[in-house]
Amino acid sequence: MFENYVAISEVNKNFSNVAKKCDGYGSVVIFKNNKPLYILKSINDANKEIEITDDEKIDIASRRILKKYHKAFEELAK
Repeated sequence: MFENYVAISEVNKNFSNVAKKCDGYGSVVIFKNNKPLYILKSINDANKEIEITDDEKIDIASRRILKKYHKAFEELAK
């Protein structure tokens, strides 16, 4: 059922098998502590962009700005 899911320990032990699995499925979901944490994606699918909503784009941009200018914002808040 979940052929494209692997544990991170399997990636550490046998990356070549995981890479073959990725070639076959296009991507592999890597679990750590029983939670999906990473995605290994085939470079052949690199031109297919992951679609995100405008709200998600705004969230990403705002987090970057807050991280970069955190100290300045703290000073302005005084």
